[in-house]
Amino acid sequence: MATVGTRYLAHARTDTEGRLVEAEEPLAQLQVACGGAVGTRVAIPELLALVEKTQRFGLRLARQFEAVDGEHRITAWVEIAPLTNEAGEAAGCTIDVVSWQSEDLPPENDIAAARRRIEINRHLADCTARLDSGQRLLSVETEAPDLADFSQKALANVGKPWTDFVDLPGNAHRQPLHWRLLDGARCEIDGSQRSWTAHLEPLGQPQPGSAGFVLYLSADRPLANADAGEAAETSEGPSFGRDLTPVLRQPINRIIANAETIRTKLAGPLADEYSSYAADIATAAQHLLALIDDLSDLEVVESEDFVTAPDRIELADVARRACGILGVRAREKGITLVAPPEGESQLAIAEFRRVLQILLNLVANAIRYSPDESQVWIRLDRIGSRALITVADQGHGLDEQQQERVFEKFERLGRSGDGGSGLGLYISRRIARAMDGDLTVESAPGQGARFTLSVPAADDLRQKPR
Repeated sequence: MATVGTRYLAHARTDTEGRLVEAEEPLAQLQVACGGAVGTRVAIPELLALVEKTQRFGLRLARQFEAVDGEHRITAWVEIAPLTNEAGEAAGCTIDVVSWQSEDLPPENDIAAARRRIEINRHLADCTARLDSGQRLLSVETEAPDLADFSQKALANVGKPWTDFVDLPGNAHRQPLHWRLLDGARCEIDGSQRSWTAHLEPLGQPQPGSAGFVLYLSADRPLANADAGEAAETSEGPSFGRDLTPVLRQPINRIIANAETIRTKLAGPLADEYSSYAADIATAAQHLLALIDDLSDLEVVESEDFVTAPDRIELADVARRACGILGVRAREKGITLVAPPEGESQLAIAEFRRVLQILLNLVANAIRYSPDESQVWIRLDRIGSRALITVADQGHGLDEQQQERVFEKFERLGRSGDGGSGLGLYISRRIARAMDGDLTVESAPGQGARFTLSVPAADDLRQKPR
């Protein structure tokens, strides 16, 4: 504690409810920057924790606290003492500021900030569409019941501007406008009672949008439970994949988006420890969402009528797309993804999105279990009438017993805490075999693992679904 003659920079007082009833500068200004005001509950998280501890134990405390006011990081030393009234009852606390240091926050990385905003938009979106460089529709994906008519019309008119299928209130200009003017635009959609916001993610470098766009449509509110229930009713009874997955995915996506907003401090300044709590919430929700998706896929691939479409696809293109999608995750661990080089080609007969799903699972696993600063390779090959694509890593590898079990349902080989469900490889092999292919593994302890997807080569074209 301070000795006699200590010079205080500022004084403040709280009541028994933790409200800051009196405060001098700069403490009063920090209270406002953190979202509070003089007369409201202490809004500076670490200072509030000290006040509550003083009141709980009735002890004088001398502690340091840190806070962020939006532009600066504040480090202050305060002395807090409990107050009592004439009856000896608790009457709040006094706060005396002994020292106060302020330093500028490092400038935010614009690329990282933009990436986080895109991630938030993706989780909030009830509808995602792929557009070409002229903002013309290429594909639409949505599970929102009130967008069924919109999706049907859009898919029946692929090649037309997406703005043809929404109403932009108060905007009479010729559409589509430049994508920057439409990013964040409010819109209305026939068949939906909700209001929508459009966000556009430009693809391609160095000119954003040169490779097209991803359109995210986010509603102003979740769909009412009654409406969602009516849309999910069928004569076949409830289904996890068809009925429960869309209902569960929507609130979980909002949890992720809101937690990311808090974590990245887009909604205002926040202490680092609370930002970490928000990151934990977002991570846990993402794991839950991945488990729901896996269970939904499990129901689909185990159904008797599961078939795949015999598309003619380019495996090199699918591999490069998978590396592009997971590139950020790999760079976070310093892992290099080595995709098939431009010009290399391997045609196959398989369903594009299912092959991409398998590759995303294999590459994500390779990233997860590979050491930092290592490499993951994706290689193409052909043996007879089979087209092959192999994902190889430099991880710890699998022994013979583990290789026999790795494709089993819910098998995680004793791993825990990595967020996996133990379903990814099981589902991937089921899909591969539904495409008249297979998924196999070659490995040895200390020598990494090589997972190989084999499907019919392009000259083995068949017309009937498998």
